[in-house]
Amino acid sequence: MTEFRDPGFDTTQPTTRRPTVWPTTTETPAVRPGQRPLESVEKQALASPARPPGRSRLRLAVISAGAVLGVLGAVLIGLIFAYRWLNPPASTLMLALKLSGTSLMRRWMPLEQISPHLARAVIMSEDAGFCGHRGVDWTELERAYERGLEGSGQGGGSTLSMQVTKNLFLWPSKSYIRKAIEVPLTLAADRWWGKRRMLEIYLNIVEWGPGLFGAEAAARGYFGKSARDLTEGEAALLAVALPNPIARNAAHPSALQKRLAGVVQGRMKAGANNMRCIPPPRR
Repeated sequence: MTEFRDPGFDTTQPTTRRPTVWPTTTETPAVRPGQRPLESVEKQALASPARPPGRSRLRLAVISAGAVLGVLGAVLIGLIFAYRWLNPPASTLMLALKLSGTSLMRRWMPLEQISPHLARAVIMSEDAGFCGHRGVDWTELERAYERGLEGSGQGGGSTLSMQVTKNLFLWPSKSYIRKAIEVPLTLAADRWWGKRRMLEIYLNIVEWGPGLFGAEAAARGYFGKSARDLTEGEAALLAVALPNPIARNAAHPSALQKRLAGVVQGRMKAGANNMRCIPPPRR
């Protein structure tokens, strides 16, 4: 029998089967709306490693603190602007005492209705350079800082204007942080309000005894009269009570208070130059 052989097929050579090769495609997987392609996610992950959680929290805390300080600064500047015409309703000390349940006595009086003796006595007792400086006595502030470094701790170098800023806006405890805030606020307030307005606010918010705030409440509480009717001696006794108004009673002065009041009265007579920015005493 004749063997049939396909001329195109050689049976003497081993046969091999090629593996099946499927056609390739360059199309990328479908991406849903709002979803980034996988390739871009991988590239971003390789390019910017994840930040440690602690660093992110710290950054958020710094940003939050900056925002809070910015808002507080804007509020304080706004109040300084407004208090040139509007009478402050309360100080931070008044608010703190009110929240603690303390009963307060206070009545606002314009500067023209407060005895000039009291204005003069307070200046000569608390800040003899009040009419000359611009809110801050830099020399006295530097001396107070040096005393603090030495540990004596006597006197904080605060001017009458700085006391107003502290009483109105800040807290009473001593600290360098409070001073750092107090100084620029005082410079702005002294510049914007002027001396007469600064003195008027001071005489109406200063603490003169337990629950007694302002000249009118002090005059009525200690002497049973209006602040406009205070004599020179009574004004001097009220002035020397200011460094420690809780312990010093102007109506029942100690021997030390009487002696200090005499010194203040002597300064009032000799220091006309120091009081050129306030109303003269009535004749």
